Amino acid sequence: MVGVLTALAAHALKMALHFIQGSLTKNFANIGANYYYLVLPIVGILLAGLFVRYIVREDISHGITKVLYAISQRKSRLKAHNTYTSLIASSLTIGFGGSVGAEAPIVLTGSAIGSNLGRLFKLEHRNIMLLVGCGAAGAVAGIFKAPIAGVVFVIEVLLLDLTMSSILPLLVTSVTATTIAYMLTGTNAMFAFSQVEGFTFDRIPHVILLGIACGFVSLYFTRSMNWIEGIFGKLTYWKKFMLGGVMLSLLIFFLPPLYGEGYATIETLLAGGDSYKNLMDDSFFYILKDGWGIIIFSILIILTKVFASSATNGAGGTGGIFAPTLFLGCVVGFLYSYSHNTIGLSGLLPQENFSLFGMAGVMAGVMHAPLTGTFLIAELTGGYDLFLPLMMVSISSYATIILFEKHNIYSMRLAKKGELITHHKDKAVLTFLDIESLLETDLEVVKPDMYLGEMVKVISKCKRNIFPVVNDEGVLMGLVLLNDIRNIMFRPELYQRFKVSKFMVGSPAEININMAMEEIMNLFEDTKAWNLPVVDNEGKYKGIMSQSSIFNAYRDVLVEHYSEE
Repeated sequence: MVGVLTALAAHALKMALHFIQGSLTKNFANIGANYYYLVLPIVGILLAGLFVRYIVREDISHGITKVLYAISQRKSRLKAHNTYTSLIASSLTIGFGGSVGAEAPIVLTGSAIGSNLGRLFKLEHRNIMLLVGCGAAGAVAGIFKAPIAGVVFVIEVLLLDLTMSSILPLLVTSVTATTIAYMLTGTNAMFAFSQVEGFTFDRIPHVILLGIACGFVSLYFTRSMNWIEGIFGKLTYWKKFMLGGVMLSLLIFFLPPLYGEGYATIETLLAGGDSYKNLMDDSFFYILKDGWGIIIFSILIILTKVFASSATNGAGGTGGIFAPTLFLGCVVGFLYSYSHNTIGLSGLLPQENFSLFGMAGVMAGVMHAPLTGTFLIAELTGGYDLFLPLMMVSISSYATIILFEKHNIYSMRLAKKGELITHHKDKAVLTFLDIESLLETDLEVVKPDMYLGEMVKVISKCKRNIFPVVNDEGVLMGLVLLNDIRNIMFRPELYQRFKVSKFMVGSPAEININMAMEEIMNLFEDTKAWNLPVVDNEGKYKGIMSQSSIFNAYRDVLVEHYSEE
Protein backbone atom coordinates (compact mmCIF):
# COMPACT_ATOMS: atom_id res chain seq x y z
CA MET A 1 0.00 0.00 0.00
CA VAL A 2 2.78 2.43 0.87
CA GLY A 3 4.62 1.62 -2.36
CA VAL A 4 1.54 2.22 -4.52
CA LEU A 5 0.54 5.46 -2.78
CA THR A 6 4.05 6.97 -2.78
CA ALA A 7 4.52 6.17 -6.47
CA LEU A 8 1.20 7.83 -7.31
CA ALA A 9 2.18 10.87 -5.20
CA ALA A 10 5.56 11.10 -6.97
CA HIS A 11 3.86 10.87 -10.37
CA ALA A 12 1.35 13.58 -9.42
CA LEU A 13 4.16 15.87 -8.32
CA LYS A 14 6.13 15.38 -11.53
CA MET A 15 3.04 15.97 -13.67
CA ALA A 16 2.24 19.18 -11.78
CA LEU A 17 5.82 20.42 -12.14
CA HIS A 18 6.00 19.70 -15.86
CA PHE A 19 2.62 21.30 -16.49
CA ILE A 20 3.48 24.53 -14.65
CA GLN A 21 7.02 24.72 -16.04
CA GLY A 22 5.94 23.91 -19.58
CA SER A 23 3.14 26.46 -19.53
CA LEU A 24 5.46 29.23 -18.34
CA THR A 25 8.58 28.55 -20.46
CA LYS A 26 7.20 27.36 -23.82
CA ASN A 27 7.70 30.80 -25.41
CA PHE A 28 11.21 31.43 -24.04
CA ALA A 29 13.76 32.49 -26.66
CA ASN A 30 17.11 30.73 -26.91
CA ILE A 31 19.11 33.83 -27.74
CA GLY A 32 19.65 36.78 -25.41
CA ALA A 33 18.21 37.41 -21.99
CA ASN A 34 14.74 36.45 -20.84
CA TYR A 35 13.27 39.02 -18.49
CA TYR A 36 10.67 36.51 -17.30
CA TYR A 37 13.45 35.12 -15.11
CA LEU A 38 13.22 38.27 -12.99
CA VAL A 39 9.56 37.73 -12.21
CA LEU A 40 8.55 34.06 -12.32
CA PRO A 41 10.64 32.74 -9.40
CA ILE A 42 9.39 35.53 -7.12
CA VAL A 43 5.77 34.75 -8.01
CA GLY A 44 6.29 31.05 -7.27
CA ILE A 45 7.92 31.68 -3.92
CA LEU A 46 5.18 34.15 -2.97
CA LEU A 47 2.40 31.69 -3.79
CA ALA A 48 4.11 28.81 -2.00
CA GLY A 49 4.99 30.98 1.00
CA LEU A 50 1.45 32.29 1.40
CA PHE A 51 0.09 28.74 1.12
CA VAL A 52 2.40 27.52 3.88
CA ARG A 53 1.96 30.61 6.07
CA TYR A 54 -1.81 30.99 5.96
CA ILE A 55 -3.18 27.56 5.04
CA VAL A 56 -0.68 24.97 6.32
CA ARG A 57 0.48 27.17 9.22
CA GLU A 58 3.48 24.98 9.88
CA ASP A 59 7.03 24.90 8.55
CA ILE A 60 7.22 22.10 5.96
CA SER A 61 10.66 22.92 4.56
CA HIS A 62 13.67 20.66 5.16
CA GLY A 63 11.50 17.61 4.52
CA ILE A 64 14.15 14.95 5.16
CA THR A 65 15.24 16.67 8.37
CA LYS A 66 11.61 16.55 9.52
CA VAL A 67 11.52 12.81 8.80
CA LEU A 68 14.74 12.31 10.77
CA TYR A 69 13.29 14.28 13.67
CA ALA A 70 10.05 12.29 13.58
CA ILE A 71 12.00 9.03 13.76
CA SER A 72 14.28 10.33 16.51
CA GLN A 73 11.98 12.26 18.80
CA ARG A 74 8.32 12.07 17.83
CA LYS A 75 7.78 8.31 17.77
CA SER A 76 7.63 8.37 13.95
CA ARG A 77 4.51 10.51 13.91
CA LEU A 78 4.02 12.82 10.94
CA LYS A 79 0.86 14.89 10.59
CA ALA A 80 -1.81 13.92 8.08
CA HIS A 81 -1.43 17.16 6.11
CA ASN A 82 2.19 16.21 5.32
CA THR A 83 0.79 13.66 2.87
CA TYR A 84 -0.15 16.42 0.42
CA THR A 85 0.90 19.93 1.53
CA SER A 86 4.55 19.48 0.47
CA LEU A 87 3.40 18.43 -2.99
CA ILE A 88 1.40 21.63 -3.48
CA ALA A 89 4.05 23.98 -2.06
CA SER A 90 6.96 22.40 -3.97
CA SER A 91 4.96 22.33 -7.25
CA LEU A 92 4.47 26.09 -7.01
CA THR A 93 8.04 26.75 -5.91
CA ILE A 94 9.83 24.65 -8.54
CA GLY A 95 7.28 25.07 -11.31
CA PHE A 96 7.85 28.82 -11.30
CA GLY A 97 11.63 28.37 -11.28
CA GLY A 98 12.72 27.92 -7.65
CA SER A 99 16.23 26.48 -7.63
CA VAL A 100 15.50 23.42 -5.48
CA GLY A 101 14.42 19.82 -5.96
CA ALA A 102 11.16 17.93 -5.55
CA GLU A 103 12.71 14.85 -3.94
CA ALA A 104 12.82 16.00 -0.30
CA PRO A 105 9.11 17.03 -0.41
CA ILE A 106 8.18 13.65 -1.90
CA VAL A 107 10.25 11.84 0.75
CA LEU A 108 8.35 13.75 3.45
CA THR A 109 5.09 12.91 1.68
CA GLY A 110 5.98 9.21 1.41
CA SER A 111 7.09 9.02 5.03
CA ALA A 112 3.88 10.76 6.12
CA ILE A 113 1.86 8.22 4.12
CA GLY A 114 3.67 5.39 5.93
CA SER A 115 3.26 7.02 9.34
CA ASN A 116 -0.46 7.69 8.94
CA LEU A 117 -1.19 4.26 7.49
CA GLY A 118 0.57 2.71 10.47
CA ARG A 119 -1.53 4.71 12.90
CA LEU A 120 -4.70 3.97 10.91
CA PHE A 121 -4.10 0.25 11.38
CA LYS A 122 -3.04 0.83 15.01
CA LEU A 123 0.39 -0.73 14.57
CA GLU A 124 3.00 -0.63 17.33
CA HIS A 125 5.71 1.99 17.25
CA ARG A 126 8.42 -0.26 15.85
CA ASN A 127 6.31 -1.05 12.80
CA ILE A 128 5.24 2.57 12.31
CA MET A 129 8.91 3.58 12.26
CA LEU A 130 9.52 0.89 9.63
CA LEU A 131 6.60 2.19 7.54
CA VAL A 132 8.08 5.68 7.70
CA GLY A 133 11.27 4.22 6.24
CA CYS A 134 9.23 2.33 3.65
CA GLY A 135 7.53 5.57 2.63
CA ALA A 136 10.90 7.26 2.12
CA ALA A 137 12.22 4.28 0.14
CA GLY A 138 9.09 4.19 -2.01
CA ALA A 139 9.30 7.93 -2.67
CA VAL A 140 12.91 7.76 -3.88
CA ALA A 141 12.22 4.61 -5.90
CA GLY A 142 9.05 6.05 -7.40
CA ILE A 143 10.37 9.43 -8.46
CA PHE A 144 13.73 8.14 -9.78
CA LYS A 145 12.72 4.60 -10.89
CA ALA A 146 15.56 3.41 -8.68
CA PRO A 147 14.52 0.58 -6.33
CA ILE A 148 17.99 -0.22 -4.95
CA ALA A 149 18.76 3.44 -4.31
CA GLY A 150 15.47 3.75 -2.39
CA VAL A 151 16.49 1.04 0.08
CA VAL A 152 20.08 2.25 0.40
CA PHE A 153 18.91 5.84 0.95
CA VAL A 154 16.86 4.80 3.99
CA ILE A 155 19.78 2.89 5.48
CA GLU A 156 22.43 5.54 4.81
CA VAL A 157 20.58 8.85 5.12
CA LEU A 158 17.69 8.14 7.49
CA LEU A 159 20.12 6.06 9.59
CA LEU A 160 17.66 3.35 10.56
CA ASP A 161 19.40 0.52 12.38
CA LEU A 162 17.64 -2.24 10.50
CA THR A 163 17.40 -5.93 11.27
CA MET A 164 17.13 -8.56 8.56
CA SER A 165 13.38 -8.80 9.11
CA SER A 166 13.09 -5.09 8.25
CA ILE A 167 14.84 -5.28 4.88
CA LEU A 168 12.06 -7.21 3.15
CA PRO A 169 9.32 -4.55 3.65
CA LEU A 170 11.72 -1.90 2.32
CA LEU A 171 12.47 -3.99 -0.76
CA VAL A 172 8.79 -4.73 -1.36
CA THR A 173 7.91 -1.03 -1.09
CA SER A 174 10.72 0.07 -3.43
CA VAL A 175 9.95 -2.57 -6.05
CA THR A 176 6.22 -1.80 -5.89
CA ALA A 177 6.81 1.96 -6.27
CA THR A 178 9.21 1.42 -9.18
CA THR A 179 6.75 -0.94 -10.90
CA ILE A 180 3.97 1.65 -10.65
CA ALA A 181 6.35 4.30 -12.01
CA TYR A 182 7.20 2.00 -14.95
CA MET A 183 3.50 1.48 -15.66
CA LEU A 184 2.82 5.23 -15.63
CA THR A 185 5.88 6.59 -17.48
CA GLY A 186 7.60 3.66 -19.19
CA THR A 187 10.75 1.72 -18.37
CA ASN A 188 13.30 4.17 -19.75
CA ALA A 189 15.89 5.55 -17.33
CA MET A 190 15.22 9.06 -16.02
CA PHE A 191 18.20 10.52 -17.94
CA ALA A 192 19.18 9.37 -21.41
CA PHE A 193 22.82 8.28 -21.32
CA SER A 194 24.73 6.41 -23.98
CA GLN A 195 28.20 5.30 -23.02
CA VAL A 196 30.40 6.26 -25.95
CA GLU A 197 33.66 5.24 -24.31
CA GLY A 198 34.39 2.55 -21.72
CA PHE A 199 36.31 3.12 -18.51
CA THR A 200 40.04 2.46 -18.67
CA PHE A 201 42.37 1.99 -15.70
CA ASP A 202 44.67 4.83 -16.71
CA ARG A 203 41.84 7.21 -15.74
CA ILE A 204 41.72 6.06 -12.11
CA PRO A 205 43.85 9.03 -10.91
CA HIS A 206 41.46 11.44 -12.63
CA VAL A 207 38.45 9.73 -11.05
CA ILE A 208 40.02 9.98 -7.57
CA LEU A 209 40.95 13.64 -8.13
CA LEU A 210 37.40 14.37 -9.27
CA GLY A 211 36.12 12.65 -6.11
CA ILE A 212 38.31 14.84 -3.92
CA ALA A 213 37.11 17.93 -5.83
CA CYS A 214 33.50 16.81 -5.32
CA GLY A 215 34.22 16.43 -1.59
CA PHE A 216 35.40 20.02 -1.33
CA VAL A 217 32.48 21.28 -3.43
CA SER A 218 30.17 19.35 -1.08
CA LEU A 219 31.85 20.98 1.91
CA TYR A 220 31.42 24.42 0.33
CA PHE A 221 27.78 23.69 -0.44
CA THR A 222 27.02 22.37 3.07
CA ARG A 223 28.71 25.15 5.04
CA SER A 224 27.49 27.91 2.75
CA MET A 225 23.90 26.69 2.98
CA ASN A 226 24.06 26.61 6.79
CA TRP A 227 25.55 30.10 6.86
CA ILE A 228 22.95 31.54 4.47
CA GLU A 229 20.07 29.83 6.32
CA GLY A 230 21.39 31.37 9.52
CA ILE A 231 21.12 34.84 7.96
CA PHE A 232 17.55 34.21 6.74
CA GLY A 233 16.61 32.80 10.14
CA LYS A 234 17.16 36.20 11.78
CA LEU A 235 14.79 38.07 9.43
CA THR A 236 11.03 38.60 9.51
CA TYR A 237 8.88 36.81 6.93
CA TRP A 238 8.54 39.67 4.44
CA LYS A 239 12.21 40.62 4.74
CA LYS A 240 13.09 37.00 3.97
CA PHE A 241 10.82 37.09 0.95
CA MET A 242 12.27 40.34 -0.40
CA LEU A 243 15.91 39.33 0.12
CA GLY A 244 15.47 35.78 -1.18
CA GLY A 245 13.26 36.75 -4.09
CA VAL A 246 15.61 39.45 -5.37
CA MET A 247 18.67 37.24 -4.89
CA LEU A 248 17.09 34.30 -6.72
CA SER A 249 15.64 36.24 -9.64
CA LEU A 250 18.93 38.07 -10.33
CA LEU A 251 20.96 34.86 -10.15
CA ILE A 252 18.61 33.07 -12.55
CA PHE A 253 18.50 36.08 -14.87
CA PHE A 254 22.28 36.09 -15.31
CA LEU A 255 22.75 32.30 -14.98
CA PRO A 256 19.64 30.61 -16.47
CA PRO A 257 20.77 27.00 -15.70
CA LEU A 258 19.91 27.81 -12.06
CA TYR A 259 16.22 27.94 -13.07
CA GLY A 260 14.16 25.09 -11.61
CA GLU A 261 15.49 21.66 -10.73
CA GLY A 262 18.27 21.82 -13.30
CA TYR A 263 17.46 18.48 -14.91
CA ALA A 264 17.46 20.07 -18.37
CA THR A 265 21.09 21.06 -17.81
CA ILE A 266 21.95 17.52 -16.71
CA GLU A 267 20.37 16.09 -19.89
CA THR A 268 22.31 18.61 -21.96
CA LEU A 269 25.68 17.68 -20.42
CA LEU A 270 25.01 13.93 -20.58
CA ALA A 271 24.05 14.14 -24.26
CA GLY A 272 27.70 14.60 -25.26
CA GLY A 273 29.14 16.15 -28.38
CA ASP A 274 28.72 19.93 -28.64
CA SER A 275 25.48 19.94 -26.69
CA TYR A 276 27.22 21.70 -23.78
CA LYS A 277 27.09 24.89 -25.87
CA ASN A 278 23.35 25.05 -25.13
CA LEU A 279 24.26 25.67 -21.49
CA MET A 280 24.33 29.41 -22.15
CA ASP A 281 20.97 29.66 -23.88
CA ASP A 282 18.71 32.46 -22.63
CA SER A 283 21.61 34.37 -21.08
CA PHE A 284 23.89 37.37 -21.66
CA PHE A 285 26.73 34.87 -22.09
CA TYR A 286 25.19 33.40 -25.26
CA ILE A 287 28.11 34.48 -27.47
CA LEU A 288 30.76 32.90 -25.20
CA LYS A 289 30.17 29.30 -26.19
CA ASP A 290 33.69 27.91 -26.31
CA GLY A 291 36.90 27.58 -24.35
CA TRP A 292 37.35 29.79 -21.33
CA GLY A 293 33.85 31.23 -21.65
CA ILE A 294 32.34 27.83 -20.83
CA ILE A 295 34.83 27.29 -18.00
CA ILE A 296 34.09 30.65 -16.35
CA PHE A 297 30.34 30.16 -16.81
CA SER A 298 30.52 26.70 -15.19
CA ILE A 299 32.54 28.02 -12.23
CA LEU A 300 29.97 30.77 -11.68
CA ILE A 301 27.18 28.19 -11.65
CA ILE A 302 29.04 26.03 -9.11
CA LEU A 303 29.68 29.00 -6.81
CA THR A 304 26.17 30.44 -6.98
CA LYS A 305 23.96 27.34 -6.96
CA VAL A 306 24.01 27.18 -3.15
CA PHE A 307 22.89 30.83 -2.97
CA ALA A 308 20.01 30.17 -5.38
CA SER A 309 18.84 27.09 -3.46
CA SER A 310 19.16 28.76 -0.06
CA ALA A 311 17.37 31.88 -1.29
CA THR A 312 14.50 29.77 -2.63
CA ASN A 313 13.82 28.07 0.70
CA GLY A 314 14.78 31.10 2.79
CA ALA A 315 12.29 33.33 0.98
CA GLY A 316 9.39 30.98 1.68
CA GLY A 317 9.64 28.33 -1.02
CA THR A 318 9.55 24.58 -0.41
CA GLY A 319 12.07 22.17 -1.91
CA GLY A 320 15.05 19.97 -1.22
CA ILE A 321 18.69 19.64 -2.18
CA PHE A 322 18.51 16.27 -3.93
CA ALA A 323 18.23 17.83 -7.39
CA PRO A 324 20.71 20.66 -6.63
CA THR A 325 23.38 18.10 -5.67
CA LEU A 326 22.82 16.14 -8.88
CA PHE A 327 22.92 19.35 -10.91
CA LEU A 328 26.00 20.64 -9.11
CA GLY A 329 27.83 17.32 -9.45
CA CYS A 330 27.09 17.12 -13.15
CA VAL A 331 28.54 20.60 -13.72
CA VAL A 332 31.61 19.80 -11.56
CA GLY A 333 32.30 16.60 -13.50
CA PHE A 334 31.83 18.37 -16.82
CA LEU A 335 34.08 21.26 -15.75
CA TYR A 336 36.86 18.88 -14.68
CA SER A 337 36.88 16.97 -17.98
CA TYR A 338 36.28 20.01 -20.19
CA SER A 339 39.07 21.99 -18.52
CA HIS A 340 41.43 19.04 -18.88
CA ASN A 341 40.60 18.70 -22.55
CA THR A 342 40.71 22.47 -23.25
CA ILE A 343 44.09 22.95 -21.62
CA GLY A 344 45.37 20.08 -23.74
CA LEU A 345 46.69 17.71 -21.08
CA SER A 346 47.56 14.18 -22.17
CA GLY A 347 44.60 12.00 -23.10
CA LEU A 348 41.08 13.29 -23.69
CA LEU A 349 38.54 12.60 -20.95
CA PRO A 350 34.95 11.71 -21.99
CA GLN A 351 32.87 14.62 -20.73
CA GLU A 352 29.64 12.62 -20.54
CA ASN A 353 31.21 9.99 -18.28
CA PHE A 354 32.81 12.52 -15.97
CA SER A 355 29.55 14.48 -15.72
CA LEU A 356 28.01 11.23 -14.51
CA PHE A 357 30.84 10.64 -12.02
CA GLY A 358 30.45 14.15 -10.63
CA MET A 359 26.76 13.57 -9.92
CA ALA A 360 27.62 10.56 -7.77
CA GLY A 361 30.49 12.41 -6.08
CA VAL A 362 28.63 15.51 -4.91
CA MET A 363 25.58 13.52 -3.83
CA ALA A 364 27.81 11.16 -1.82
CA GLY A 365 29.58 14.12 -0.22
CA VAL A 366 26.61 16.31 0.67
CA MET A 367 24.50 13.41 1.95
CA HIS A 368 27.40 11.40 3.41
CA ALA A 369 26.00 8.50 1.42
CA PRO A 370 28.48 6.90 -1.01
CA LEU A 371 26.26 3.88 -1.73
CA THR A 372 23.22 6.06 -2.42
CA GLY A 373 25.31 8.19 -4.79
CA THR A 374 26.63 5.15 -6.62
CA PHE A 375 23.40 3.17 -7.00
CA LEU A 376 21.19 6.18 -7.70
CA ILE A 377 23.33 7.47 -10.58
CA ALA A 378 23.68 3.99 -12.04
CA GLU A 379 19.90 3.49 -11.93
CA LEU A 380 19.06 7.04 -13.08
CA THR A 381 21.11 6.72 -16.26
CA GLY A 382 21.51 3.00 -16.84
CA GLY A 383 25.27 3.51 -16.57
CA TYR A 384 25.91 0.18 -14.85
CA ASP A 385 29.08 -0.43 -16.88
CA LEU A 386 30.64 2.52 -15.03
CA PHE A 387 29.89 1.10 -11.60
CA LEU A 388 33.55 0.88 -10.57
CA PRO A 389 34.45 4.55 -11.25
CA LEU A 390 31.12 5.67 -9.75
CA MET A 391 32.07 3.85 -6.56
CA MET A 392 35.59 5.33 -6.63
CA VAL A 393 34.44 8.91 -6.97
CA SER A 394 31.73 8.46 -4.31
CA ILE A 395 34.16 7.02 -1.78
CA SER A 396 36.80 9.69 -2.53
CA SER A 397 34.23 12.46 -2.07
CA TYR A 398 32.86 10.99 1.15
CA ALA A 399 36.36 10.41 2.56
CA THR A 400 37.19 14.05 1.84
CA ILE A 401 34.17 15.72 3.44
CA ILE A 402 34.07 13.42 6.48
CA LEU A 403 37.39 14.94 7.55
CA PHE A 404 35.63 18.30 8.00
CA GLU A 405 31.95 17.51 8.65
CA LYS A 406 30.85 14.63 10.87
CA HIS A 407 27.17 14.79 9.89
CA ASN A 408 25.42 15.26 6.57
CA ILE A 409 23.45 18.36 5.68
CA TYR A 410 20.16 16.80 6.83
CA SER A 411 21.21 15.54 10.23
CA MET A 412 23.63 18.22 11.48
CA ARG A 413 20.80 20.43 12.80
CA LEU A 414 19.45 17.58 14.92
CA ALA A 415 22.89 16.34 15.93
CA LYS A 416 23.73 19.70 17.51
CA LYS A 417 20.66 19.34 19.75
CA GLY A 418 21.31 15.68 20.56
CA GLU A 419 18.06 14.70 18.80
CA LEU A 420 19.48 12.43 16.13
CA ILE A 421 19.04 8.67 15.95
CA THR A 422 22.15 6.96 14.59
CA HIS A 423 23.55 3.61 13.55
CA HIS A 424 25.32 3.51 16.95
CA LYS A 425 22.74 1.29 18.63
CA ASP A 426 23.52 2.51 22.15
CA LYS A 427 23.02 6.16 21.19
CA ALA A 428 20.00 5.26 19.07
CA VAL A 429 18.24 3.66 22.04
CA LEU A 430 19.08 6.62 24.27
CA THR A 431 17.25 9.01 21.92
CA PHE A 432 14.00 7.14 22.61
CA LEU A 433 14.23 7.65 26.38
CA ASP A 434 12.24 10.56 27.79
CA ILE A 435 13.62 12.34 30.88
CA GLU A 436 10.23 13.17 32.39
CA SER A 437 9.08 9.55 32.23
CA LEU A 438 12.22 8.47 34.10
CA LEU A 439 11.85 11.03 36.90
CA GLU A 440 11.22 9.70 40.39
CA THR A 441 9.15 12.28 42.23
CA ASP A 442 7.99 10.23 45.20
CA LEU A 443 11.04 10.95 47.36
CA GLU A 444 10.56 12.84 50.63
CA VAL A 445 11.86 16.40 50.37
CA VAL A 446 13.36 18.07 53.48
CA LYS A 447 14.16 21.69 54.40
CA PRO A 448 17.62 22.91 55.42
CA ASP A 449 16.32 24.28 58.78
CA MET A 450 14.78 20.98 59.92
CA TYR A 451 16.30 19.39 63.04
CA LEU A 452 17.74 15.90 63.11
CA GLY A 453 14.73 14.68 65.15
CA GLU A 454 12.36 15.74 62.37
CA MET A 455 14.68 14.15 59.84
CA VAL A 456 14.48 10.82 61.67
CA LYS A 457 10.66 10.93 61.50
CA VAL A 458 10.88 11.47 57.73
CA ILE A 459 13.30 8.56 57.40
CA SER A 460 10.96 6.26 59.34
CA LYS A 461 8.23 6.80 56.72
CA CYS A 462 10.42 6.46 53.64
CA LYS A 463 11.98 3.44 51.94
CA ARG A 464 14.72 5.38 50.13
CA ASN A 465 18.17 6.30 51.41
CA ILE A 466 18.45 9.68 49.66
CA PHE A 467 16.60 12.89 50.57
CA PRO A 468 16.71 16.09 48.45
CA VAL A 469 17.09 19.33 50.43
CA VAL A 470 15.21 22.34 49.00
CA ASN A 471 14.58 25.86 50.27
CA ASP A 472 11.25 27.66 50.45
CA GLU A 473 11.47 28.59 46.74
CA GLY A 474 11.97 24.94 45.76
CA VAL A 475 15.63 25.41 44.76
CA LEU A 476 17.82 22.38 45.37
CA MET A 477 20.33 23.04 48.17
CA GLY A 478 21.89 19.59 48.52
CA LEU A 479 21.22 15.98 49.54
CA VAL A 480 20.98 14.02 52.76
CA LEU A 481 22.36 10.49 52.42
CA LEU A 482 21.21 7.94 54.95
CA ASN A 483 24.66 6.40 55.26
CA ASP A 484 26.14 9.79 56.24
CA ILE A 485 23.90 10.21 59.31
CA ARG A 486 23.55 6.59 60.39
CA ASN A 487 26.00 7.15 63.29
CA ILE A 488 23.97 10.01 64.80
CA MET A 489 20.35 9.22 63.93
CA PHE A 490 19.94 6.88 66.94
CA ARG A 491 21.23 9.42 69.49
CA PRO A 492 18.19 11.35 70.81
CA GLU A 493 20.38 13.85 72.65
CA LEU A 494 21.46 15.21 69.26
CA TYR A 495 17.99 15.56 67.77
CA GLN A 496 17.66 19.26 68.64
CA ARG A 497 21.32 20.15 68.13
CA PHE A 498 21.90 19.40 64.47
CA LYS A 499 19.99 20.85 61.55
CA VAL A 500 19.78 19.41 58.04
CA SER A 501 21.97 22.24 56.76
CA LYS A 502 24.75 20.88 59.02
CA PHE A 503 24.89 17.33 57.68
CA MET A 504 23.58 17.68 54.10
CA VAL A 505 26.10 17.27 51.25
CA GLY A 506 26.32 18.73 47.80
CA SER A 507 25.25 16.64 44.85
CA PRO A 508 28.13 15.25 42.74
CA ALA A 509 26.27 16.66 39.71
CA GLU A 510 22.86 17.98 38.73
CA ILE A 511 20.86 16.92 35.70
CA ASN A 512 19.13 19.72 33.83
CA ILE A 513 15.69 18.60 32.67
CA ASN A 514 16.52 19.80 29.13
CA MET A 515 19.67 17.68 28.81
CA ALA A 516 20.00 14.99 26.15
CA MET A 517 20.07 11.42 27.41
CA GLU A 518 23.59 10.86 26.12
CA GLU A 519 24.75 13.82 28.22
CA ILE A 520 23.00 12.41 31.27
CA MET A 521 24.66 9.03 30.86
CA ASN A 522 28.03 10.77 30.61
CA LEU A 523 27.27 12.53 33.93
CA PHE A 524 26.54 9.22 35.62
CA GLU A 525 29.71 7.73 34.19
CA ASP A 526 31.89 10.67 35.22
CA THR A 527 30.52 10.95 38.78
CA LYS A 528 30.08 7.19 39.42
CA ALA A 529 26.83 8.15 41.20
CA TRP A 530 23.79 5.84 41.26
CA ASN A 531 21.26 8.64 41.82
CA LEU A 532 21.35 12.26 40.64
CA PRO A 533 18.90 15.12 41.26
CA VAL A 534 17.08 16.77 38.32
CA VAL A 535 16.55 20.54 38.25
CA ASP A 536 15.11 23.06 35.81
CA ASN A 537 16.90 26.07 34.34
CA GLU A 538 16.31 28.04 37.56
CA GLY A 539 17.76 25.32 39.77
CA LYS A 540 14.39 24.22 41.16
CA TYR A 541 14.18 20.57 42.17
CA LYS A 542 12.11 18.36 39.83
CA GLY A 543 12.93 14.84 40.97
CA ILE A 544 15.61 12.15 41.16
CA MET A 545 16.91 10.01 38.32
CA SER A 546 18.54 6.66 39.00
CA GLN A 547 20.66 4.44 36.82
CA SER A 548 18.38 1.49 37.57
CA SER A 549 15.31 3.22 36.08
CA ILE A 550 17.36 4.20 33.00
CA PHE A 551 18.62 0.65 32.53
CA ASN A 552 15.10 -0.79 32.82
CA ALA A 553 13.73 1.67 30.26
CA TYR A 554 16.78 1.10 28.06
CA ARG A 555 16.12 -2.63 27.96
CA ASP A 556 12.44 -2.13 27.17
CA VAL A 557 13.26 0.13 24.22
CA LEU A 558 15.97 -2.24 23.00
CA VAL A 559 13.54 -5.16 22.98
CA GLU A 560 10.76 -3.10 21.36
CA HIS A 561 12.77 -1.57 18.53
CA TYR A 562 15.47 -4.06 17.73
CA SER A 563 13.78 -7.40 18.18
CA GLU A 564 13.98 -9.68 15.13
CA GLU A 565 10.47 -10.98 15.74
